Amino acid sequence: MKVAISIGGSAPVDIMSQIEFAICADEMGVDTVWSAEGWGEDAVTSLTFLAARTKRIKLGAGIMQISARAPTMTAMTARAISNLSAGRFLLGLGVSGPQVVEGLHSVRYNQPLTRLRENVEIIRQTFSGAKVAYQGKHYQIPLDDSEGKSIRVQKPIYPIPIYLATISPRALEYTGRVADGWLGASFSPDYSDAHFEYIRRGAEVAGRKFEDIEIHVPCSIAIDDDWTASIEKRRSEVAFSLGAMGSKKTNFYNDAYARAGFGEEASHVQSHWIQGRYEEAVSNVTDAMVTKFSAIGDKREVQARLQSYKNAGVDVLVLRFLTDDNSSRVTILEQVLEMTSDLV
Repeated sequence: MKVAISIGGSAPVDIMSQIEFAICADEMGVDTVWSAEGWGEDAVTSLTFLAARTKRIKLGAGIMQISARAPTMTAMTARAISNLSAGRFLLGLGVSGPQVVEGLHSVRYNQPLTRLRENVEIIRQTFSGAKVAYQGKHYQIPLDDSEGKSIRVQKPIYPIPIYLATISPRALEYTGRVADGWLGASFSPDYSDAHFEYIRRGAEVAGRKFEDIEIHVPCSIAIDDDWTASIEKRRSEVAFSLGAMGSKKTNFYNDAYARAGFGEEASHVQSHWIQGRYEEAVSNVTDAMVTKFSAIGDKREVQARLQSYKNAGVDVLVLRFLTDDNSSRVTILEQVLEMTSDLV
């Protein structure tokens, strides 16, 4: 099992500090750095900077939100970073949620899976070097009754794999049918079939194997004999994802916890959060809703958790650190790299 890190996201961050950490991770042999895109930095700019400052680490856009850009522009951007980084770029795509798509990008959140499918098809057509011509529900290229014409974009020098960040059952099945990799969320190795069952089903329909899809999942990590503070910090983050990362009607993170058997608890958290009772929302996140979805504890306990992720079928573990201090993150990263080398 390989190790990855992530930078960026929606929370206020010191992006240059994260960049320096990513450069250090490259020197340490970390497999991939994923750049998040929420309502802070975009997913692309930091990776372009890192392309010039790193040598071997893979550069993953995790994710480029499909509603924020045209699919042909996504393809051209991916081509540019891939060429600049000598083929180290991984293209992560996802539908995000209605609060961000409609509230920030001014695009209706309708038929998100259809929009994702059309993006994948257009992007791969663009990568092929053929003239781009597509007629779908969301995209018509070139536009009907227009002066536009089909245009060919030069092929990328290197293959560009597409990873899909999906959570809902139908979207997970689609991932199994077409994606090169999966970017997980709300994942627990103890309840892996809450996601993997649907990816396997999609893969089988397409005549593929589950092993054809590279599995990247997030894991909040803290290594300490006294890990109470880490549990509490992660408890607040879980409450935020279950309560704020989506609307009352549409919250994929909440649904994923429900499929793992935490439906009642997740519903209580969301209800309190939506009504502005944030402390009550956090207090309704049980210890199991933290520990079953992370690796927090002393060295022995964390080693066991890492083994459980590998046993579940995870290919790449994307570490989420519960500290912003770079020296502490480097120390934890060194320990995790040593631990993963000892997994059986």
